[in-house]
Amino acid sequence: MRAIVAESSEELSWRDVPDVAPDHGEILIKVISAGVNRADLLQAAGNYPPPPGASPIMGLEVSGTVVGIGEGTSDWQIGQEVCALLAGGGYAEYVAVPAAQVLPLPAGVSVSDAAGLPEVACTVWSNLVMTAHLSPGQLVLIHGGASGIGTHAIQVARALGARVAVTAGSAAKLDLCRELGAEVTICYRDEDFVARVKDATDGAGADVILDIMGASYLDRNINALAIDGQLVVIGMQGGVKGELNLGKLISKRARVIGTALRGRQVDGPTGKSTIVQGVTESVWPMIADKQVRPIIGATFPMEQAAKAHKLLASGEVTGKVLLTVP
Repeated sequence: MRAIVAESSEELSWRDVPDVAPDHGEILIKVISAGVNRADLLQAAGNYPPPPGASPIMGLEVSGTVVGIGEGTSDWQIGQEVCALLAGGGYAEYVAVPAAQVLPLPAGVSVSDAAGLPEVACTVWSNLVMTAHLSPGQLVLIHGGASGIGTHAIQVARALGARVAVTAGSAAKLDLCRELGAEVTICYRDEDFVARVKDATDGAGADVILDIMGASYLDRNINALAIDGQLVVIGMQGGVKGELNLGKLISKRARVIGTALRGRQVDGPTGKSTIVQGVTESVWPMIADKQVRPIIGATFPMEQAAKAHKLLASGEVTGKVLLTVP
């Protein structure tokens, strides 16, 4: 089979690699599309190695057709169109994945667009619902509101009955966030998100903050939190080391939570199988009811993976970037 091999962060080659086959409890998917994530950019640069036992090939989500079924698997059928959450291996013609990490196509979504859903849906569900227990009427502040995760998180939060505030870097991105249901839209380039969130909540602050920035936003995020608020950090685009004022944290009875999806075990109460089940049972009906839809910003042929990475790194895209297999 063929797959993308990273010679360097700029040189991504579509070339022959060893074939893969489904192991016990796995299925083999013929890939139609693969989602591009910032983790792939980090891996291509040599800064984010795959978890032990995972494929060294990039790609954390795919859509395609089931073409092989390993022993001990009975939930899927040859020829069925699916999408899947991966620990790696998606930038390829074929990928083997634990059956518990496979999802049916949500109603109304094409098989190609479905590749843009598994990673964002599982990230948003595991963090906003399983971790932060976002409730109707609460306000969630989503940093990077026009990103793949951001655009999905806005829609899911609104479907859950929460209020949504977002940050983004341009008028066009903020317009998209409003279209998707964001109530408070903040341009991080020239507005103070702490002040805007306080104004929108009569001084109370955000109940939940979903943060992709890390260190550079840490102190301001704590300032923006409400009493008993929760800061959920899922990215470190603004650095890995910040100073935390414990006095502020204690006075607000707040929590700072760091989470990651890729390295989780398949099984267990916070494992990928549990997250995938929650997404299938709760988020897929939101998509069927047209409360949530995938936002696809750009699509490239797999051979142009380097161009797709460059676009995502530039920050000039909204929603998901996809790669299609020839």
